[in-house]
Amino acid sequence: MWVTSSRGHAQGRPVLITSARRAKSLDTDHRNKRYLLTMGVRVACFLGGVVAPHPWNWVLFIGAAVIPPIAVMLANAVDLRRPVEPGEAERLDRAPLDPGSVVPGSVED
Repeated sequence: MWVTSSRGHAQGRPVLITSARRAKSLDTDHRNKRYLLTMGVRVACFLGGVVAPHPWNWVLFIGAAVIPPIAVMLANAVDLRRPVEPGEAERLDRAPLDPGSVVPGSVED
């Protein structure tokens, strides 16, 4: 069970400090890896269908035929999450720090 602080954050979990999306290059890399992994499963299904006995080879061949459209849909699934609007984000209950001000305290790991 998580203990919740007065600000509503569960202690022990990191606090979201930005509403930025993941970089487009990272998203593209992730989608490429997912596509290649799915197509690797397709190749494994096809090769397994070649060496499998009669009833199982048809199951593997059908899997090899069904996987490509699924792989394309997964590869084209772009991150459509929209950034958090300022009104939706948690509002600060304290005023921002002035430039050059120092907050007393210690850092705990």
